[in-house]
Amino acid sequence: MENFLWYPIEHLPFIVLVLMMVFTIHEFAHAYFAFKFGDDTAHKAGRVTLNPMVHLDLLGSILLLIVGFGWAKPVPVNPSRFKHRRTMSIIVSAAGPVSNLVLGAFGMFIFYILNEFGVLSSSSEGVFMALLTFFYYLITINILLFVFNLIPLPPLDGFRIISDLLPLRIRYKLDQNLHWGMIIFLLIVFIPPLRAVTLDPILGLTDIIFDSLAQFYNSIFTPIKWS
Repeated sequence: MENFLWYPIEHLPFIVLVLMMVFTIHEFAHAYFAFKFGDDTAHKAGRVTLNPMVHLDLLGSILLLIVGFGWAKPVPVNPSRFKHRRTMSIIVSAAGPVSNLVLGAFGMFIFYILNEFGVLSSSSEGVFMALLTFFYYLITINILLFVFNLIPLPPLDGFRIISDLLPLRIRYKLDQNLHWGMIIFLLIVFIPPLRAVTLDPILGLTDIIFDSLAQFYNSIFTPIKWS
């Protein structure tokens, strides 16, 4: 069975728990800000909630465990209901990725706090490794989703942000060729050579953000060796 999973099978419980958290927070952030800005579409659909079952997509979750790529249920948003359409649309789109970055940074903060108060050093080896594994995935997956979702290709949030920043004339042309962007995205995701070329800089940037956060917390708390 392990050969069919993207992650080590012994880490599966941690992965499932982390994915439930990161997808839920991401989609909730989209729905929450859309509702606060005057669009009740997501609220009527029951998406302004932290209930994971409302946000998770079964096929997207299974594929993420098998091939390392998946998705949650997209949040329905009607930008025409926003008072300041372009600005609020950008904030709603950015809310998902930013929420993942905040959750990743907060997860690292909690782990350093546990270390600072001796919870890690007083734990058994099994408990220590369980905590290390959980927080490592919580932090890295959140940072990875932050970076990945800012890629300016549909259906990612980065495309929506770029689209709302562009003049209407250019945005209209982009919308007319939306299918080509989707095709490029699918090719990158499912063709291994293209995926490898794209994934390398994404992972590189993820490592830079992770290391920067670790250096920041190391300057405040007792340093932690992550690997």
